[in-house]
Amino acid sequence: MRPVLVGILLFLTLSFANAQSYSIIDARAIKMYREGEELTLSRQYDAAIGKYQDAIKREASFLEAYVKLTQLQLTKGELDIAEITALAGKSRLSGKNSTQKHRADIGWVLTHVYLKQGRFKEAHDEFVATDPFFDASFRTLPNYLKMKEQMDFLALQLGNFRPIEKEKLPAPLNEFQLQYFPVLTADGEQILFTKRDGIGNNNKEDIFMAFVSPEGNWSKPQSVAQAINSPYNEGTCSVTADGNILIYTSCDAPDSEGSCDLYIAYKLNGMWQRPKNMGKNVNSRSWDSQPSLSADGRILFFSSNRKGGFGGNDIWYSVMQNDATWSEAKNLGDVVNTSKDEISPFMFFNNEILFFSSDGHPGFGGMDIQMSKVVNGEFTKPENLGLPINDQLDQVALFITAQKDYAYFTELTTSEREHDRSLLYRFKFPDEISLGENLTVTEGKVLNSKTGEPIDATLSLVSLTNDSTLYMFKADGKTGAFTMLYPDKAISGLYVEKKGFIPKIYNVERDKIKNVKDLKVELVPVAAGEEFVFENVFFEFDEYSLKSESISSLKRLVKFLTENPNVNILITGHTDNVGSTSYNQNLSLNRAKSVQEFLMSQGFHPGRVLVEGKGDKDPMVPNDNPQNQALNRRITIRVL
Repeated sequence: MRPVLVGILLFLTLSFANAQSYSIIDARAIKMYREGEELTLSRQYDAAIGKYQDAIKREASFLEAYVKLTQLQLTKGELDIAEITALAGKSRLSGKNSTQKHRADIGWVLTHVYLKQGRFKEAHDEFVATDPFFDASFRTLPNYLKMKEQMDFLALQLGNFRPIEKEKLPAPLNEFQLQYFPVLTADGEQILFTKRDGIGNNNKEDIFMAFVSPEGNWSKPQSVAQAINSPYNEGTCSVTADGNILIYTSCDAPDSEGSCDLYIAYKLNGMWQRPKNMGKNVNSRSWDSQPSLSADGRILFFSSNRKGGFGGNDIWYSVMQNDATWSEAKNLGDVVNTSKDEISPFMFFNNEILFFSSDGHPGFGGMDIQMSKVVNGEFTKPENLGLPINDQLDQVALFITAQKDYAYFTELTTSEREHDRSLLYRFKFPDEISLGENLTVTEGKVLNSKTGEPIDATLSLVSLTNDSTLYMFKADGKTGAFTMLYPDKAISGLYVEKKGFIPKIYNVERDKIKNVKDLKVELVPVAAGEEFVFENVFFEFDEYSLKSESISSLKRLVKFLTENPNVNILITGHTDNVGSTSYNQNLSLNRAKSVQEFLMSQGFHPGRVLVEGKGDKDPMVPNDNPQNQALNRRITIRVL
């Protein structure tokens, strides 16, 4: 905060530098005042304060001295004393030598006092009362324009206070001197944070983790992995929703591109592998830090002060390519970034809302948490999260759980009796701030149906409406375990795939696989005679033309045939029992042919994709209700 206060100080010093007259005529008091000005310019603040106090003691109506004394007390962080001084000066404005300019100067510094105290209503009221006394030239200056913008912002915010109750995370968490930048996995069962034992140069940063029990108790924090924590500084990390990809900051390592770089580590078979520098496409010779991975690990956001930005620190991003490399980092643009600082990005689990900290967008004083939504692929104008999430102090980071119940943050405490401490807190996230559709978490295992062995399959959640991949995760090769997020989309499909196996396809809503803790996915090895239901292939009622929502599954079938060039398939159409047998036979054959025609349009020989129609002859379940009839209307694929 100090640079901001010094800026106020210098501006006000210049505003009085050319004053030819004072509110008093006592030469000795004026001499003390001028000596205070000289000491202020050389940053001998304590001595300058003494001079201004002496001037006021000698001449209690010395309005200029009240202003300068208030400035210095603000600079030193003595807010309560500064308020007393400013109010004492304000009480003298009724004197015969008081001018409109004196009223403006006292009101200006008192407004700043209230802002720094977090008394925003008083600050707004004082500014409104003072504003008529500012002269025309002052109203054109950047400091006034910035203050006016902030007051307009406060006028909109003051009636929108949302009470929150901060909760310090319990022991054995918060037992280090410094712990900060908390992140959690999507299931909320693991927390990772940066740990430091002190503020000295020899106190290094490491990444620590803890787990929560079913009863809600946290385990004792421990190092995330020996492969990750090193003799250098590691911290400010981001983890995918399933906890299997970690990106973190390391500073001054031998293989770094600059002062601080981003590194990536993968968990394979339950063990963290050796991390790698993310390379020149992501890192630069400047400071690169504070990463945030999208939930599935495909987009990385981070803060950097590299060249090509809009201000000091900007938010940049990089995208994982199909070959698992990362694209050249790009600036997120001037909707989010400003001429000041934007730091600590956090992309919420739905990949649609970005939170970050900024002192360049309208706010309450320091760094405020802002929120920008992704609409039609573009970031919207950021919104301040308001009081009391933001206040007059710096809010540098926020992490919100996938369930949207809690927001986690760090609070710094400073006192003369003990060293600085930073502790982990949380609060219930206000329902009034919309985070979009609810998310549910499904956990399970992918196993070989023949041997029971785990499979490191790829799981893709796809919106069937527009064939966009919402999330993509990988099952653990050692256990087969996976975590998958589900937004409340109208229709979505889950595709579980591994080369050499027949794909498993779910219709998420119909198969009711949301919020399941033990989903068992069995993949069948590719072999002649194996058959599966080709889910998420849709036709209009009594029609055989493929609906657009079928494209996601059709593409998976193309991929399966491409990966298994020696496989031929039989596509079989089935119907329910509504209608005549001959009609259903013809309809089912035409539907199978529609799938065949799509595959042929992708270059497959008709001899690889044979068809047949069975009509209503081979139902999966009895046709005794509408739900069962829907299940019987299907396409099946058999390996020949």
